[in-house]
Amino acid sequence: MIEASLRLARGEFSLAVELRLPARGVSALFGPSGCGKTTLLRALAGLERGAGRVALGDVVWQDDASGHFVPTHRRALGYVIQEAALFAHLDVRANLAFGERRAAGDGPRIPLPRVVELLGIGALLGRRTSTLSGGERQRVAIARALAAAPRLLLMDEPLAALDVARKADILPTLERLHQELALPIVYVTHAIDEVARLADHLVLLDGGRVRASGALAELLARPELPLARQDDAGVVIEARVAEHDGAYGLARIEFAGGALWVGRSERRADALGQRVRARVLARDVSVTREAATATSILNIVPVLLEAAHSDGATCLLRLACGHDAPAAGDARLLARITRRSFDTLGLRTGDRLYAQVKGVALMG
Repeated sequence: MIEASLRLARGEFSLAVELRLPARGVSALFGPSGCGKTTLLRALAGLERGAGRVALGDVVWQDDASGHFVPTHRRALGYVIQEAALFAHLDVRANLAFGERRAAGDGPRIPLPRVVELLGIGALLGRRTSTLSGGERQRVAIARALAAAPRLLLMDEPLAALDVARKADILPTLERLHQELALPIVYVTHAIDEVARLADHLVLLDGGRVRASGALAELLARPELPLARQDDAGVVIEARVAEHDGAYGLARIEFAGGALWVGRSERRADALGQRVRARVLARDVSVTREAATATSILNIVPVLLEAAHSDGATCLLRLACGHDAPAAGDARLLARITRRSFDTLGLRTGDRLYAQVKGVALMG
């Protein structure tokens, strides 16, 4: 568990947070510019001296009550920023060696050859960093951070300086780290697609305060939160591949409460039983009281209307998959419909409905 109780004032801005983050997986700090994401990350690292307490499991990095403070260079952490900040006078191999030399000793040591393999930088080891592309530089920066055997990896918008192509190139690398390492990662971003693809836990910041903190799937499905007001509001569903339909280029994925057909990409080769993550946008979901039969929509899921949130002309519905009382872990969908449709259908909380899902995207 990562514990942070921090207070910090800078001019008109103040940060005041109480956080408990998982000791494994990716915790994303998300919110508008100026909300305190980077300030909080720097305070976790000790680069900003906030008042309070910071602990990683049984290791305490800051406890003002007892006068205890571990400086940044003695904390077993890795820190990756937008610009790779590599040593230009050294080649890639020497940059990684520098990371190894500063290993604090109490973090999980990943053999350097394994780090090189995970980041896909074997062919770059002998090259000067000035010859690398933006995506290559970021992969090397992450590898150098991992070479230092951190107990915590902090990442401050590591993809923000990359173009679309380079971002698409490095995202699978971050997914591999997520899947294969037990290392906790705190990840700052303002891009909801990165959150949907990488995060397990989500922290919404607003004006230096925590607006909400919890499991990604839970927070994305809350219609009252600011995320739901965005055009690309939607949910993330953890599922497994249950069936392939080669004739039509489709796969059926199953999850708690239902199943969906999704298109199969040529660059993906998901095996039966493989775990996958799918994203469904609220604008791609409509609801009916009766299951349609003669329709081009493949995905019609029985749902329960749990909550509705109106913002004027539209309503955002929170739907629990299945017609039975929701069980722990059941997937949720969001549906954005007009308020006129809501009134015409006479919708009420607890109604048994059918969600028509027009689009599903597999992440990755």
